[in-house]
Amino acid sequence: MPFVLIDKPRPHTALVTLNRPERMNAMAFDVMVPFRRALEELSQDNDTRVVVITGAGNAFCAGADLEDAGPVPNIAGLTRPGIARRAMEILNDVVLALRKMHQPVIGAINGAAVGGGFCLSVATDIRIASDTAHFSAAGIKNGLTATELGMSYLLPRAIGSSRAFEIMLSGRDVDAEEAARIGLVSRTVPPGDLLGTCYELADRITSFSRLGVEITKQLLWAGLDAGSLHAHMDHEDHAQLFVRLTTQNFEEAVRARRDRRVPEYRD
Repeated sequence: MPFVLIDKPRPHTALVTLNRPERMNAMAFDVMVPFRRALEELSQDNDTRVVVITGAGNAFCAGADLEDAGPVPNIAGLTRPGIARRAMEILNDVVLALRKMHQPVIGAINGAAVGGGFCLSVATDIRIASDTAHFSAAGIKNGLTATELGMSYLLPRAIGSSRAFEIMLSGRDVDAEEAARIGLVSRTVPPGDLLGTCYELADRITSFSRLGVEITKQLLWAGLDAGSLHAHMDHEDHAQLFVRLTTQNFEEAVRARRDRRVPEYRD
């Protein structure tokens, strides 16, 4: 059985499942390498408009695999420090692949998101959690740092600096209710409703212009990095003009509203 599953449960929606439930979908290299490859392939799949990521069983992702991390590829001739750097690069590339995807990525957080799994969840664009999910920055409890895989960049932007500092420095768990209250996830639902809720959101997103959705995702992330409001507003203006002047999307939206039908955006 492959450790990463790709399904198409709905038109234009792909479901990617980390499929090693007996290890709580931990981040072994024989899981993360095919996971990154799946993300890269889906990003180039023009039939896929939204990607949903979840974990098999009762966990989303338990972080580092403490039993068997699996083989690190392409390390022949390297010493231990070089192997360690290559190993971190592989895991970093997973987070960067999520950011680079053309499609919005919905994290269906079905259970524990621990350590690197916490980082992985925060790297998704939208997070919806089962009410049995919980989050934990485990590194600090293992004598390491709580900062890995972009966590010290992503988490303060998701929930604010004070909350991020407190959670990462204390190493305490955040349950689903608190996660929703502080904005770590957009909402929580019963476990049996999790994927259905994500698919309903995906259906709504795919009803809009592909170009409009892709550029909106890019600009939302760019806004978090913007050096100034003025600079980012210029960026937004050019994106809006690009879609307005190079497509008939706006005219189609007006016609569809007048005709009381669903728009057919052709970008």
